[in-house]
Amino acid sequence: MSYISLKLQERTAEGKKVIKLRKSGFVPSVVYGAKNPTTKTQSPYVETYKAVHAVGRHTPLNIVIDGKKKLAIIKDIDISPVKHLLRHVAFHIINQNDIITTEVPIILTGQGESPAERAGLVVLQAIEEIEIKAKPADLPESLEVSIAGLETDEDRITIADIKLPAGVEFADVDQDMELVIANVYEPGALQAANEAAGGDADEEAEV
Repeated sequence: MSYISLKLQERTAEGKKVIKLRKSGFVPSVVYGAKNPTTKTQSPYVETYKAVHAVGRHTPLNIVIDGKKKLAIIKDIDISPVKHLLRHVAFHIINQNDIITTEVPIILTGQGESPAERAGLVVLQAIEEIEIKAKPADLPESLEVSIAGLETDEDRITIADIKLPAGVEFADVDQDMELVIANVYEPGALQAANEAAGGDADEEAEV
């Protein structure tokens, strides 16, 4: 399996000097894990942004420091709340044979194709991500589950409907397989529920 690569340079800037580093077009970062000493690093903003956007927090990537390639996974991403710029990244070094635990997004497929939707009902996703574990080479970018078979407002999609790829397990050994991923609603009932929730919020705000 091929991974995206990102070249990092060792960083000396700390404290207030990190602000100047960011202004010069670099993203400060840190690399740790796999019994390696923690290393302060930096990399050009554009390349870093592209790599982070591509792999997120669930796909391994190769980081290259002083010509040495190491497999890593992103453990933390700091985004500025105002300008939404990448401010800091934490990379955790892993091994090919490590079992990695991470969250991956759940993607609903077949939207607009179900009898329920064609009948005017609404399908809403209740869970966006789920924690899984696997070796780096087996980690999927996402888990897909089809809603094309939904027919009535009594139907639902649960964790049991997810077909895990080979080598992948749910992180929780006691995972509730009946946990609902998506529900079907009648538009009128959904609107009434939203209005009721809004009313409760208004009442709480007035207290």
